[in-house]
Amino acid sequence: MPRRVVVGVDGSPSALAAVAAAAQEALLRGVRLHVVHAFVWPAMHVPPGGSPLGPSAGGVRESVERLLTEAVERAQAAAPGVRVDHGVITGTAVTALEAESRTARLMVVGHHSSAGPAGLLGSTAVHLAAHSHCPVMVVREQTTDDRPVLVAVDDTPRSRGAVAFAFEEASLRGAELVALHVCGTWADRSDTRPVDRVDPGNDAETIPDHEERLLHEALSGHRESHPEVTVRAHIVQGRTQPTLIEASRSARLMVVGARGRGGFTGLLLGSVSQAVLRHAYCPVTVVRSGLK
Repeated sequence: MPRRVVVGVDGSPSALAAVAAAAQEALLRGVRLHVVHAFVWPAMHVPPGGSPLGPSAGGVRESVERLLTEAVERAQAAAPGVRVDHGVITGTAVTALEAESRTARLMVVGHHSSAGPAGLLGSTAVHLAAHSHCPVMVVREQTTDDRPVLVAVDDTPRSRGAVAFAFEEASLRGAELVALHVCGTWADRSDTRPVDRVDPGNDAETIPDHEERLLHEALSGHRESHPEVTVRAHIVQGRTQPTLIEASRSARLMVVGARGRGGFTGLLLGSVSQAVLRHAYCPVTVVRSGLK
């Protein structure tokens, strides 16, 4: 049975944007979209027909049904023909969505929760990016379809899964793929001065041979398996975080890798991945190393 695309909803505008993106991803993959709402109140023994704090029309059950109906309608409008089902899970969003990720091909969440101010990366997104059992797409806003997919390539095992996912995503979307490797000044990650972009095919004298070899080796096998994908490979001399964030301005989706499971969430996800999730100008997919 093909795995589902799963999207978490909480009624916020950010979650509805995530639903639209998730519906399109499910349709591209030919799989079902599963809309999930994590529901804490039943565990607290609140009567499902209505809260003693308000009229029956404002009860818990009615509110949840409206939330899910709106999400399903948004999915069907964003991707006509997509197959959608939905469910309510007792528990917190973090625990519910992490459990759902075990049987998902892709998990999609909004950039911030309804409880947080606009633009603030929610704790659910951070936790899932670090602990999900499948790739996690964090949606900030929808971008135009004529932009490329962007993948960050480095010299660690964590970028291997990201590169594979990015090729698949570019193939499904019929999009160009930009593979970006940052080298040069790594120490001062808080520096946001402009960076110099270098194309390894045009300015090879300024780039160490091992940097070119690294990028070539990261892409070579995938280029053969996805000949339909047009790839532009770039090596950028500059600071990692601001370079990737700036590059996201011209992408429809950015794909980054992260370390495997274990440890504290912040350490597990890594400073670069966290910075991209918080500040990128396009949706970001995090692919942890070791995912099967």
